[in-house]
Amino acid sequence: MSGFAGLRLAVGLLTVVPVRPPDDLGRGPARTAMVLAPVAVLPVALVAAGVGWLGVGVGLPASSAGVLVVAVVAFGTRAMHLDGLADTADGLGSGKPADQALAIMRRGDIGPMGTVTLVLVLAAEALASGVVLGRPFGWLWLVALLCASRGVLALACLRGVPAARPDGLGALVADSVPLPTVAAVWVVLAALLTGVGVLAGQAWWLPLIGVVMALGLAWWLLQRCVDRLGGITGDVLGALVELSAAVLLVVAAVP
Repeated sequence: MSGFAGLRLAVGLLTVVPVRPPDDLGRGPARTAMVLAPVAVLPVALVAAGVGWLGVGVGLPASSAGVLVVAVVAFGTRAMHLDGLADTADGLGSGKPADQALAIMRRGDIGPMGTVTLVLVLAAEALASGVVLGRPFGWLWLVALLCASRGVLALACLRGVPAARPDGLGALVADSVPLPTVAAVWVVLAALLTGVGVLAGQAWWLPLIGVVMALGLAWWLLQRCVDRLGGITGDVLGALVELSAAVLLVVAAVP
């Protein structure tokens, strides 16, 4: 039952899919929610890939189809990860001490660092999504990539990684996922991406390169946030998701 509660929590937190929240919002379901994040986002990924596939089918340029994919994912996830990406860029880019940087991240506005980061990441995701859709089984490849990018949440909540604040999503899920679980999640995701990538016509080793690059960038940003902010927040989790998605999609777009 705890697994089902965690899945419901993940779907409710990470997507607009209406689900009744679990009665227990404690650490157990929160940990499970982070581990099952790739499964929770599956409905949104399927709709986004379907819309993009239809766009290509009616003759839209690949870049336009990619924009449709990014738009559907943004609406399907309440754009919370994009918001987290912008806030994290503004906070880290401010050069302020941890408490002031966290205060900047709490504000609802967006600064120049956040704006530039959003534009670059969204452009990369849209252009790469369009290329992926043009491959054999491109819609399935896209679904796998979008779901796999959410696997970074398990890494972000690794045991030993603290929360930057005593409240919020970061405090609920930080320091909750054991290393063997994180490793198992990414072994499964790497195998999935390799299999679907080969089906889509990519060399078997390229998806593995994408996984290594996405995890490397995520780990670097995670350590940066721990050093500068004192730990993770919900915004940091969102930033990690968007950057991982961008890296996986760009590598998947390589011929």
